[in-house]
Amino acid sequence: MTEQARGLSAIHTMFEAAKADGRAAFMPYFPIGFPNYDDSVDALYEMSRVGVDGFEIGIPFSDPLADGPVIQEATQIALNNGITVRKCLQAVRDLRAKGVEQPMLMMGYINPLLSYGIDRFVADAKAAGADGLIVPDLPPEEGALFSDACAREDMALVFFLAPTSSTERIALVAQQASGFIYVVSLTGVTGERTALPVDLTAFIQRLRKQTGDTPLVMGFGISQPEQVRMVSELVDGFAVGSALVRAGKQSVAAVTDLANTLRRALDEQPQVD
Repeated sequence: MTEQARGLSAIHTMFEAAKADGRAAFMPYFPIGFPNYDDSVDALYEMSRVGVDGFEIGIPFSDPLADGPVIQEATQIALNNGITVRKCLQAVRDLRAKGVEQPMLMMGYINPLLSYGIDRFVADAKAAGADGLIVPDLPPEEGALFSDACAREDMALVFFLAPTSSTERIALVAQQASGFIYVVSLTGVTGERTALPVDLTAFIQRLRKQTGDTPLVMGFGISQPEQVRMVSELVDGFAVGSALVRAGKQSVAAVTDLANTLRRALDEQPQVD
């Protein structure tokens, strides 16, 4: 990816490159400030060196309704460490200064962004080096709050779909989303799962009929190499969060090792008996 590729073009390039390799794009999530600021930036930087395709940069929030206990605990620790929206933007600047070129999407809940100021936040995020925005509690019916600012800055604005999404909701998200659509693999909150739902293929096929060429990125519950390989055959990208955050309790090296294991799984052919 060229250094000049930013915003929607960077995200498009990411998916095209992964598709050319015959795999899905791997987009890890990690919150800024956990277990402290320096380690979170180091973890993201080291993951960039093992070949992940993009990042979801977590903005800590006191009431993360979509997140399970692992990420809830981590983001509370980050808040206790004094992490703010402004410091999360600084982390993106620091990562760009260290040479990280992969797309970065800021992932956070709506209240801190409203407090910061939506237009100001989107402009500052673009200036820092971010390429898009993921707001888990922003319904597409209220997408106009962010869509104009994101369009003005050529930034992605990502919305969510779940197995419970109606045909009408799918159509609305397909119309509103830019960059990609975040597909929740199951109902419930984030967290590692020993197995993913058996009806994922039918779910994705139902979405494809309405979302067309918009890339689909799956998250919630993915943590193991075999899950990575299965999901890679269904969607254009996938996110891993809780497993990497759990590794972050140990060390930056543990985060990097897990990211490397999951990335290498994409290059391995499944064994045929």
